[in-house]
Amino acid sequence: MRGLFLAAALFIAPPCALALDPPLQINQYAHTSWTARDGAVLGLVFAMAQTPDGYLWIAGSSGLFRFDGLRFERWQPPGGKSLPSGAYSLLVSRDGTLWIGTFSGLSSWNGKEFVYQHPEIAKGKFVTSLLEDREGTVWVGVLSERGEVCAIRAGQVRCDVPKGGFGTFVWSLAQDRAGTLWVGAENGVWRWGPGEPRRYEIPGPRMGDLTTTADGQVLAGMQGGGLLQLAGERLVAHRFRRAGQPDDWLADSDVKSNKLLRDREGGLWIGTASLGIIHVKDGQADMFTRADGLSGNITCSLFEDREGNIWFGSDKGLDRFRKLPVSTLSSRQGLPNDVTRSVIATTDGSTWVATGDGLARWMRDGTLRVYKKRDGLPDSIARALYQDVDGRVWVSTDGGLAYLANDRFVAVDGAPGKDAHSITGDAAGNLWLSGPDGVDRLYRGRLVDHFPWTAFNHPRRAQNIVAHGGGLWVSFWEGEVLYFKDGKVEKTYKPPQDQADAAVTDLRVDADGTVWASTGAGGLSRIKDGRMTALTVANGLPCSTTHWSMRDDNGALWMYMACGLVRITRDDFAAWLADPTHKVIARERVRFTLRDPKAAPP
Repeated sequence: MRGLFLAAALFIAPPCALALDPPLQINQYAHTSWTARDGAVLGLVFAMAQTPDGYLWIAGSSGLFRFDGLRFERWQPPGGKSLPSGAYSLLVSRDGTLWIGTFSGLSSWNGKEFVYQHPEIAKGKFVTSLLEDREGTVWVGVLSERGEVCAIRAGQVRCDVPKGGFGTFVWSLAQDRAGTLWVGAENGVWRWGPGEPRRYEIPGPRMGDLTTTADGQVLAGMQGGGLLQLAGERLVAHRFRRAGQPDDWLADSDVKSNKLLRDREGGLWIGTASLGIIHVKDGQADMFTRADGLSGNITCSLFEDREGNIWFGSDKGLDRFRKLPVSTLSSRQGLPNDVTRSVIATTDGSTWVATGDGLARWMRDGTLRVYKKRDGLPDSIARALYQDVDGRVWVSTDGGLAYLANDRFVAVDGAPGKDAHSITGDAAGNLWLSGPDGVDRLYRGRLVDHFPWTAFNHPRRAQNIVAHGGGLWVSFWEGEVLYFKDGKVEKTYKPPQDQADAAVTDLRVDADGTVWASTGAGGLSRIKDGRMTALTVANGLPCSTTHWSMRDDNGALWMYMACGLVRITRDDFAAWLADPTHKVIARERVRFTLRDPKAAPP
């Protein structure tokens, strides 16, 4: 398997395990880019906003555009009117009004009436920024002969400057968690209200954008490099580490920010002056540049829409980042190798991944630990994983079998384990390994039995083994499922003859002894009380090929299928259990695609 679907780690966790949910990196989002080749002849994308009808509005150097997810439509005011100059800043207020900041004044459009210019913010005033506060006041940042902050309340406009002035411009506006308004100006960061305005000096000549820290304090970006946060009564450096590298702090020179955005889940998006996007979550930063598919490396705007999509405007186009229901973990998130063979979630909250170059262990706090031969593994090519009844983690490698003790692996001398395809165990302390020559049983780490595949009435190795009731449930690629106990086969179940591909891809056993077999062509088979029934496309499944299944804590059935991830509610599943002719409804169906189609609306 190339990479790892995070869903797998979540769904095979034992009931008492806390499964991994690490912070997403930007390359785990679905990314779509629009450039001139896609009809996005926008110029520099200065700003974005979304009106209640769902349209995305884009202020570009080539004009003001409306985007429905398919087409970019140049917008002109009704009645032959026009904007006073090019649009630079946008805001949709709570009443649905689109405020359009231009290079020469402020206009507005409420869907019926277009205001060419608001008189107090008119010709000669470049509207750099717009913000609506919690009380519904619209704030306007102005660049002119002197910088100004204007407030629009109940149709009345008032423009102010502090004692000593802002300099020639106000560049950005933000409101912190306490409701305080902050102003980024030429001569510093200002706490504007409530109370008397106060200026905080900044290093360097160019103020960038403002947003907030994860705990709601003001955060300022410097175009010369670095971020500043308020600590007491002064601004201090705000830094973060590169994702997966706890000792590697991102240098201020790499964080030359043009735009900042704090998303609704607490993630920080930093649009840089030349290096694309930096994304920070839980203090860990990763980057996305033109080399990764970004429309351009120069950031002109950032915006989060009502659906939680993040939009990036550059000097060359438009990009959208959309969070996927299922995330992919790969070497970019720290896996030692993208070839993954098995995954388990252990009772201490860790998630283990066996790869072609070692074991990756994500711990509950998100810390990553990689184990290789230097850490006691017989070989760095890891295959099957299992946690036994005593809590020990076992791994089969190309060099043999080992278990974890005191954060190091201990090789089991004389035990089988080379090329073991799967491992299972029982409450009595037995460990079973399925290898190329048969099944080996170990007790407390010592080999006590070997059963060749001929003992299972089969010429080739099994695909899955699951210990239960003192014996083993065993499945084969040819579709057979059998129960093996005390050295002999007690029961055998075969697929219907009309199934061309009946390979059993996964096997699990419930606490009550019900066996579930995921198959290559027959959906999901159930073995209970000596009878075999199947949940198939005839019962409403969207496709036939099923890779694995599980029940969640709410009783819903999840199936990873060739056509995506399918969820059947507890009640719907119970209805099928009572009546095998019942047709279920696939309530959720997530396709595993890393690039979403451009036909999707914003």
